[in-house]
Amino acid sequence: MKFKDYYEVMGIQRDATQDDIKRVYRKLARKYHPDVSKETDAEARFKELGEAYEVLKDPEKRVAYDELGANWKGGQDFRPPPGWDDGFEFRGRGEGAGFTDENSDFFETLFGRANAGAGRAQRGGFQMQGEDHHAKVLIDLEDAYTGPTRTITLKMPQVDAQGHVVAKERVLNVAIPKGIRAGQHIRLAGQGGPGLGAGRAGDLYLQVELRPHRLYRADGRDIYLDFPVAPWEAALGASVQAPTPEGTVGLKIPPKSRGGTKLRLKGRGLPGNPAGDLYVVLQIALPPAETDAAVNAYRKMAEDLPFDPRAEMGV
Repeated sequence: MKFKDYYEVMGIQRDATQDDIKRVYRKLARKYHPDVSKETDAEARFKELGEAYEVLKDPEKRVAYDELGANWKGGQDFRPPPGWDDGFEFRGRGEGAGFTDENSDFFETLFGRANAGAGRAQRGGFQMQGEDHHAKVLIDLEDAYTGPTRTITLKMPQVDAQGHVVAKERVLNVAIPKGIRAGQHIRLAGQGGPGLGAGRAGDLYLQVELRPHRLYRADGRDIYLDFPVAPWEAALGASVQAPTPEGTVGLKIPPKSRGGTKLRLKGRGLPGNPAGDLYVVLQIALPPAETDAAVNAYRKMAEDLPFDPRAEMGV
């Protein structure tokens, strides 16, 4: 997928004000509107302009896009790094009406179909409830086990007096619920947009995602661990020590185990009712043949064990 430079699409500088963006878009939209334009690529250009404007007119999307673009190294193949939008605070709850199918794969990859600008409001007399906000936050897997309080910094875009978009940071102390899973939300009542009149403030919804872990991967409440074992441990069985997010445990390797065998540790996954399980996935680790003794051991094994690893392939 190719990176889209929305500033280049609109022909504006990266430090353009929000008024500049609106003015240029109106001018170009009139020029390339398919109903009036005589340009051969009018329809495609009109759609491309609309997508660029959808991002750059919105201070929240623009700040997130700008930070992503600043880290882009160029080239044709582009993939946003994991967690690129972590810590950006948007209006709305990240749900609701989607954009049309006219947006590119690049747009959908970054912003999905959620209309982040559609907040919830209640009107009555001279009051209006504040908009809900949402943000994505990354936590460690261990935090989902222990439920600690963490300090989280969010970036909330604002437009300054000169019309430029700036990111204002705010710091929150957030209690992580024990057993929370990837994709679930933490609701912080009254931490969204301010209300008008006597209207109460909106809420802030934090969508929780788990940072990649060097040992474990999560699937709902279940946790998976790829666990290396020596060939003789797999063949003969063994009692070994295995890590878990809650500490080391004793593990029995059954005799005649194969690579890919799953050993279930009931209730060792994420806490809950019921708790998830921890699956230890055996991976056969081969000793390197880096010495004469090791080479000779492999040669003797080849002579003594009539083993064909490709027998089931019929070759």
